[in-house]
Amino acid sequence: MAKPSHAAPILELRQVGFRYPGAEADSLRGISLTVEPGEFVAIAGTNGSGKSTLCKCLNGLIPHYYVGDLTGHIEIAGLTAANESVSTLSRKVAYVFQDFENQLVRPTVYDEAIFAPLNFGYEDYKSRGERALAMLGLQHLRDRWIWQLSGGQKHLTALAGVLSLDPDILIIDEPVAQLDPHHARLIYDKLKVLNEQYGKTIIVIEHHTEFIAEYCSKVVLMDQGTIRWTKPVKEALSSVQELAELNILPPQVTMSAYLLDPNKRDYPVTLEEAEAYFRQFPLRPEALQDAAAAQLKKDNAGAVQTLADFRQVSYGYRTVTRTIHPVIQNAELQLREDDRVALVGNNGAGKSTLLKLISGLIKPLSGMLTVCGMDTRQASPEKLADYVAYIHQNPEEMFIEDTVRKDIEYFLKSRKLLHDPSFIDDIVDRLHLQEVQHRDGRLLSGGQQRRATLAIALAMRPAVILLDEPTASLDAASRRELSGMLIELRDRVKLTVIATHDMQLVAEWANRVIVLHDGEIVMDTDPLSLFSQPGLLRMTGLVAPQATTLSHQLGIRPPAMSAAQVAAAFNCSGEREEGIVQWNS
Repeated sequence: MAKPSHAAPILELRQVGFRYPGAEADSLRGISLTVEPGEFVAIAGTNGSGKSTLCKCLNGLIPHYYVGDLTGHIEIAGLTAANESVSTLSRKVAYVFQDFENQLVRPTVYDEAIFAPLNFGYEDYKSRGERALAMLGLQHLRDRWIWQLSGGQKHLTALAGVLSLDPDILIIDEPVAQLDPHHARLIYDKLKVLNEQYGKTIIVIEHHTEFIAEYCSKVVLMDQGTIRWTKPVKEALSSVQELAELNILPPQVTMSAYLLDPNKRDYPVTLEEAEAYFRQFPLRPEALQDAAAAQLKKDNAGAVQTLADFRQVSYGYRTVTRTIHPVIQNAELQLREDDRVALVGNNGAGKSTLLKLISGLIKPLSGMLTVCGMDTRQASPEKLADYVAYIHQNPEEMFIEDTVRKDIEYFLKSRKLLHDPSFIDDIVDRLHLQEVQHRDGRLLSGGQQRRATLAIALAMRPAVILLDEPTASLDAASRRELSGMLIELRDRVKLTVIATHDMQLVAEWANRVIVLHDGEIVMDTDPLSLFSQPGLLRMTGLVAPQATTLSHQLGIRPPAMSAAQVAAAFNCSGEREEGIVQWNS
């Protein structure tokens, strides 16, 4: 890590508070925080704990753009924030938003890199842009159109756009939320270079603790608008019980060690540490083998009716040169009743396109696709909506009314099918939306929005439900809650298909995994088989859950799919196993 260039903190907050207009409570309360130059800091906490609000105070967005009542003192790189404009602070603090694509305003990568210094009037704007591209290894994409980039390349381009001002501090909100595992690691590797080689102070808002463990130096834990504590990363992630109380999951390897011995204070937090740690315990693999075999047998039972039938289906879009760019190529696939399907693959593999084909929002260019017995080329999206519900990657796009309840009722009312209001009451109760049903869905937390969009879909009484990246940006509690809801849907929905980068969700929920690469289906399998093929994982940009990777390193066969299964592979008491089941639920 880069050594501090001076003794003074680069960032200091003293008793900072903030309340949004009309809010009943403060979003920030009594925040005091010091960050030294060259640190790599993670801000962790559940959805709604105040993480993004805190970071927006650091570059002047609060209170100059997001108005409200701001109190306390904020000093950034020697500047008193209250006395400075957003433009002045942006030269010291760069912010890459969670929705990074909204920051891309120019047509090419190079244009984006020079845009900020050009608008600030720097004479050397060209060299600044070139330097930013070089720092991130993007020179080969210099003349590429933005729309041609993958998700990871777009994220790095947004980062280059703010780097061109040569800021002291980089704030990145949810760096990996919309990226496949390969590109997620690529982003963090670049942040590590910026931190260690260029001396940048890095602050990330992050739910994925495995990245915190590997890249960060300290953790700031937020809870209900306050800072609960600030600790070095190993000490922070070893506080398993305290993190669990706040519904924050430590890395799977840390959880595995905790389940094996909950009385320690110091646990492994990375795969490297975990391999050495677990080798001191004797393996008991037969219990894991029996459990895995029983689960596989259970998951593969049943499945009768085919609900989505792809026959040599291809789809592509027309480029500026009027040629067709293929997205899905010659897909042969049958999705059946009771399938829990995970679509996986790197950014741009074709997952979202496959969902849109099933929904009827787009039509095959060739081949035939039947959904619930209808040829999607002949049936309108409105007709298919009687059978198929599609939940967008960005949940806020699904809210069109001014309350959640009205959004849930919308489909049935528009078709004059809402004859029994108790049906809506049942859905609201089922998805725990009683307290927010009369609020605008666009103003809810991420977890609440996911529940609300599921309610909107359930009200349509679909046979097939499609979800695009349902766990993106969710904290551990919301992810666990979503997994539970997906399991509960089995009594109402015949087929559930999810496009996801969340390999833990794949491991714990799916009974079938469709692997896409460059628009082709390269494997149709189950999670256990997928995560046992490292070559395929590398080719498709996927990374197995830590528990599975650790299993390969330790020789556990078949590999574990969860922290609980890792712990169960070693000698531990029956009482301990009850705890394992509870933790893994």
